[in-house]
Amino acid sequence: MTKNFLETAYAERDASETQNMYNEWSASYEADMGRNGYATPARCAAALAEHATDKSLPLLDFGCGTGLAGQAFVDAGFTVIDGVDLSPDMIAQADAKQIYRNLQILDVDAPIPQDYPLIAAVGVIGAGAAPLSTLSSLLHALPSGGLLVFSFNDHALADPRSAAHLNEWLDCGAARLLFAQHGAHLPAQGIESTVYVVEKA
Repeated sequence: MTKNFLETAYAERDASETQNMYNEWSASYEADMGRNGYATPARCAAALAEHATDKSLPLLDFGCGTGLAGQAFVDAGFTVIDGVDLSPDMIAQADAKQIYRNLQILDVDAPIPQDYPLIAAVGVIGAGAAPLSTLSSLLHALPSGGLLVFSFNDHALADPRSAAHLNEWLDCGAARLLFAQHGAHLPAQGIESTVYVVEKA
């Protein structure tokens, strides 16, 4: 019987456990997400395309997985995309799509590169994936005027710390919220997400 990874995807785990889970899930990930109507990549790509003035600027797809978000960004007109992910098996599938300029296995102890004016974290931050502190790390890595598109699914939104992490940046003027919209994430699972676009001050 095929393992249902969606049943355990939102459980808390450390980076090593997350890497192992996504390595194991990599073979069926796209089929599983497709069956459930995974909508957040296209929503994030459309939101970033609406606010990015130059789609040829380098875009970092943080937590790129098998490249579903990367493909959505290509479809939205972005032309220079690099990806990083914890899972080597996910990276291998993303590489096969031939849409990324560079792909690297993510080192959680290394700083996020600071040469990307556009960063995406699609379905990456929150329970079962990257910790909420990742949001601040990504914003710190952006240059002034850079854009971050990211999503919080319903599981992340249920944690009040999610909004608190974002508001720490917005309330002091260190970043400006350009876009926030709640909508479909995994419709077949009854899960929605909010997509955000934030500009670094």
